[in-house]
Parts: sequence; structure tokens; C-alpha cells
Amino acid sequence: MQYTKVIFTVTPDNETNREILTAYLSLVDFDMFDETENELNAFIPSDRIKPEELGNMLSELPFHANFRTEVMPDINWNKEWEKNYFQPLLIGNQCLIRAPFHKDYPESKYEIIIEPNMAFGTGNHETTTLMIEHLLDLDIRDQVVLDMGCGTGILGIMASKLGCREVTAIDVDSWAFESTIENSRINNVSNIKAFIGDTSLLVNRQFDVILANIQRNIILSDMERYCSVLKDDGILIVSGFYKNDLEEIAARASELFLRKRMIREQNNWVACSFTK
Repeated sequence: MQYTKVIFTVTPDNETNREILTAYLSLVDFDMFDETENELNAFIPSDRIKPEELGNMLSELPFHANFRTEVMPDINWNKEWEKNYFQPLLIGNQCLIRAPFHKDYPESKYEIIIEPNMAFGTGNHETTTLMIEHLLDLDIRDQVVLDMGCGTGILGIMASKLGCREVTAIDVDSWAFESTIENSRINNVSNIKAFIGDTSLLVNRQFDVILANIQRNIILSDMERYCSVLKDDGILIVSGFYKNDLEEIAARASELFLRKRMIREQNNWVACSFTK
């Protein structure tokens, strides 16, 4: 897949404005971000970039932002990025996330091996870490789990290692589907069933735990559907949004009679769990 790098300059250039810009861009198909001293770089599939719409979006920001574009060679840039920046990560002193090529890493109670590719979810992003911390606090033995927007399959694999009965993993992206299958094989996990699609696949199903590390708008749109397939006393864990989005997420959950259980925060990213 060919990607375009969009290079942004922000005025005034500070951490808050960069975070606001990143949050906006994450809503419009940008997959990856990195930063330099003077610029924020965002990557998007070349067939999805719409410069005019992007310019209109930037005009709504409370600060000034310019951009220029650069078409990247047709290689797996996310995989290249992950190989350079994906380091072994120990979460909650219990779960080690590493790639097959890592040679130096600590021992841990649980180990998840992730092959970096185009799918999201190596554990090095705050939201994935927060979701795993929530899972480590639960007793999900023999429970049925839904991993919605599964990415690399990392959350479903964690659930399997924690003893759940089965995992349904769903993502709209074929890269994620293939990645989940491959990473399940690498981790000797056999109880994950992966599908390409969206919530329309949730027919005649009931789940004890639903995991949705996606993004704010999708969570708000699909939360009612999640609630409809969540068993009574079941748990919904959501992430993929910033702290300033939590009030709206929690309000929507309350409308659906979901009770807030726990909130975790890291670098302004949030994961929150609810009980039906």
C-alpha cells in the first residue's frame, strides 16, 4: 500500500497544540505519527488523502497549521517504523510485549510476541498499554470475549492467555485480519476467531467482555450495539481517545445504563471500563 507523508508545522508550536492536531488527524484516516523538533509528520494511505478537506479541517483549529505532502515509496512503512521504534515493553510488571526479532528482554508472567506490520497494536501506544492493564485486573477465566477493532490481535491474545474460553476478533482492515491470525499462531493461541467487518457481524452473539480500542467517534456510534450484545454484568472496556473526550464517552455509556468501573490515564490518553 502506498502512503503519503503529510508534514505539519504548528504556530505556536507546543505540546498541547501538537496533541490537539494529532487528535483531529486520528479521526480522518491517518494511521501513524512521528515528530521532529519543528514538525509533526502524519501518514495516510495515498488514495485517502483529500488536501482540500484537510485544509478546511485545519482552519477550524484554535491555532495556525500549515502542511505539505510527500508521497512515500510503496513499502510497508509501518513495519519499518516498528522495527526501529518497537522496543520490548513490560506492562504492569506482568506482561511482556516483544517482537520475534528482540533478543534482550526481561522475564515475565505473560509474554506476547507481536510481528510488527500495518495493523495497530504493539503495546507501545498508551491506549494498548491501558487496555492490557485493565485486562490484568480482571478474572476472565472461561469467559467469551469480543475484541472490536482488533489490529494486531494483541488484546485478544492477552485475553486468551488470561484463560478466556474464546475470542471473536473483528476489524475492517484486511491487514488486521491477517495480522491477528499470524500473531495468534506465533503465540500458540487457538481460541481466537478473526473476521473482516464491523458491528454488523454481531448477530445472535453474547459476550462477557467487550474490548474496543478504536477512536472516539466509532465508540460513540457503536456503543449501543456493543451494549446489545453484552451480557448482564458484562464488562465493556474502551480506549483510543483523549482525556477531554471522556465526559462525552461516559455520558453515552450512562444513557445506555452502563456503570463506570475504572479509569486509567497515560500521557492524556484514557481507557475506561463499564459494567452492564
